[in-house]
Order: sequence, then C-alpha cells, then structure tokens
Amino acid sequence: MVFFIQALLCLASEYIKKVYLRSMEKDMTKIFGLRAILEAINAGQEIEKVYLQKEIQGSLAKALQHKINENNISFSYVPLEKLNKLSKFQNHQGAVAKTSSIQFKDLDELLTEITASNTSPLFLLLDQISDVRNLGAILRTAECTGVDAVIIPSHGSAPINGDAIKTSAGAAFNLNICKVSHVLDAVYLLKAHDIQIVSITEKTDKSIYEIDFTTPTALVMGSEDKGITTSVLKNSDQKGKLPLSGSIDSLNVSVACGAALYEIVRQRS
Repeated sequence: MVFFIQALLCLASEYIKKVYLRSMEKDMTKIFGLRAILEAINAGQEIEKVYLQKEIQGSLAKALQHKINENNISFSYVPLEKLNKLSKFQNHQGAVAKTSSIQFKDLDELLTEITASNTSPLFLLLDQISDVRNLGAILRTAECTGVDAVIIPSHGSAPINGDAIKTSAGAAFNLNICKVSHVLDAVYLLKAHDIQIVSITEKTDKSIYEIDFTTPTALVMGSEDKGITTSVLKNSDQKGKLPLSGSIDSLNVSVACGAALYEIVRQRS
C-alpha cells in the first residue's frame, strides 16, 4: 500500500512538472511587423524565433534577415496562412516573432546589490556558448549550485529560448541573468568589485583543485569550439583545468561547468 501511494505521488509530481514546462513554453509574447521586430532585436530583446513570409521582398525585410543572421536567431519561412494564424489576423507585414519571457538584469546594478549582501558571491560568465541545450543544462546546474548571477554576451551566444528553458527545467526563471555588450567589459567590471576571474581552460598546467574558490569568484566557461576568448584569458586572475584520464582531450562544456561549480560548492561547504 505504501509503495502504491509513493508511486502515485511520483506520477503526480512528473505530471505537474510537465504541465509547468508546457506553460513556460507557451509563456511567450508575439511581435508583429518587420520594423517592430528589427527594433526589438536592436534593443536587446531575447527573440525565441522569427517567422517570415515566403519570398518576402524589400529593403526592410533584407535588413531584418541580416540582423537575424548576425544575432544567430532561429527563423523559418512560412506561408501566409501560418502568419495569419500566429498573428490572429493582425497586421503582421509578413513577419511574426516570438519573444521569451526571461527578464534580464543590469549587471552594474546587480553587482552592487549582490556584493553588499554577500561576502563571497559566485558569478558565472559564459563566453559565447553556442548550443541552446548546453546553455540550458548550464543554467540548471548554476541554479542548483547557488550561482548569484549568470552573465552572457548580447551577440554570439545561444538564445535563451524555449529549448534552453526546457533543458534548464525552469531554472532559467529562478536565476539572475545579465546580458552584456562585450564579455571583456564584464570582466573589468567584476574585477573592479574585487571578484577574482577564474577561467576553465586546457591552456594551463594548473588544476582547478589548486585554486581557492572560497573568495568572491566569477567562473568563466568558453564556447564549445573556440573556448574562452584570448583577451578574457589574458585578463583572468586564475586559469584552471579539469584532469582528463581518457583518450578524449575535452569535456562537453556543460559537464565541465558542472564539475567546476561543484568543486566550488565542495570548498565552500
């Protein structure tokens, strides 16, 4: 009888989780019109996806397509009927965008707030993580390990879209997430608040287990293909690597990030 009740509770918990995730995926706002979408992207709005009418023409359409490619935004060409359905027959001008409900914080203001209340804050700086599922997995681990804020660049990073939110299991909504124009500017700002910059990279002989993470720290993780930007590495206070015993010379970035974050948890426990 006890086992049966436990099984029912488990099934109920999984059902509630699935409903919650579906509701998050639907928690999107739509933007209609070429110019409106273009302005939203320029303003730094997180775009989930852009739907463009097939064979759309004109200078504004070309400008939007260029901006979409420049910012690595997901898009697809669809028939007019699809756009009419998405917009519920509002004036869409051949373009509809879905935007995520994630609200980004101002890094400067957040730093002042966090450092005033926390003597040993932990920040996570993601230097152009390009895969949305890696980003989502990292956000989930960051939330579980008590990261105070996650910092991502406005350009060159995977979007925090429905896939990323789903992979994060909703953790994206529980984190302070900041967008910055340039990663290096964020590094300078963090250092100005006496926060050590620790980059996880294979380009060092030092193990992460030799680094003191009990002080205020910003952990830097690089992109899947290029790693951490050279300028960010040069301005790091510490560089550490994870020991590898197998024949493969690198870890998936979300796995490496999890290992590094839990070393910080271990040291601070």
